[in-house]
Amino acid sequence: MGTITRTIANNITTGLGGASVPTTFRNLIINGDMSVAQRPTTTGITNASGDVYVCDKFCWSESGGMTSTFTMSQDNDVPDGYGFAKSLKLDCTATDTPATNERIRIETRFEGQHLQLLKKGTNNAESFTLSFWVQSVKTGTYIVNFLDEDNSRHVSKAYTISSANTWEKKTMTVTPDGNGRFDNDNAHSLTIAWLLAAGDSLKSGSLADVWADYANANYAAGQVNFADNTNNNFFLTGVQLEAGTTASDFEFLPFDVTKTRCLRYYQKSYEYATAPGTNTTNGQHTTDGGAGGTTTGELSGDIDFKEIMRAAPTVTLYDKAGTSGKSARLRSGVSRTDGQNGTAGDITQKGFTLTSTGTALANSIDVHFEAKADI
Repeated sequence: MGTITRTIANNITTGLGGASVPTTFRNLIINGDMSVAQRPTTTGITNASGDVYVCDKFCWSESGGMTSTFTMSQDNDVPDGYGFAKSLKLDCTATDTPATNERIRIETRFEGQHLQLLKKGTNNAESFTLSFWVQSVKTGTYIVNFLDEDNSRHVSKAYTISSANTWEKKTMTVTPDGNGRFDNDNAHSLTIAWLLAAGDSLKSGSLADVWADYANANYAAGQVNFADNTNNNFFLTGVQLEAGTTASDFEFLPFDVTKTRCLRYYQKSYEYATAPGTNTTNGQHTTDGGAGGTTTGELSGDIDFKEIMRAAPTVTLYDKAGTSGKSARLRSGVSRTDGQNGTAGDITQKGFTLTSTGTALANSIDVHFEAKADI
């Protein structure tokens, strides 16, 4: 048996419920302890904001036209004595009541190739168990929805926040589903959503607490309206998803390991704590421009990502001043001209080609970038 094979074999165990699960990397959630937050606190989140990330791999998402607003941040409030240092926090800053199909949730999303050990859609499909720590001012019934994106099937599980401003650990097990396999690729196969508000048409039926074809009416029966008071907040940390029917202790990974895993979905040239669009040269990428000398013409050069990304990302460029879609043209020892046109082309999972078409005399170019391959 080779070294790698032996290492893998030594880190596999049969858990309660019969699932063969690794003792390391058994948690299918990335960044469940909310330790990595490459993006800054975001205020004024509305229905028009799209997906909003602060803690990597967890996003705020809304469907519909609610007028409530929110602030999302990484926070230091955590369950005491369990090893956690960070949590995701959502604050309600303006209220509304959801109508019909409107909904607000915090989501984490999975590639199908990371879920194959669950054997969903086969005769040997596994149960899996979700555990997490939660705290809120607003008590009552909340819903977690598991949505199979490949086969339009779902499960919704209810939990209760019993005491205001108190960390509570919640555990829920999803029974096996012999219908519909997760695709074995890098695309979106599973969403886990922590519901915060849901309109009446999403609550009019009976909660789908076992796998079933998706139906709006059975999505969020019993869900409270978190958006009804500007005093409301919601904290989440210690999120773990694992094969089997019991929840093991949270699997802590070193910060650098978790951050590297997150780089598959999001990267930036800026320093870790610096928001894209900040006026700074720290972290900027410089290329020689490929012209072989000084020119007012086109300059270009290749930029490599730190880690291979999930898919060819969406790339946004910034010059030193933080202006998007721009780059700087440099003339060695003489001048620097920001605000020059910059484009990212030939984008792959590994990097892209930076091209400057500004007119300033230069022999090299530099730029900041943000690359998004979130699911």
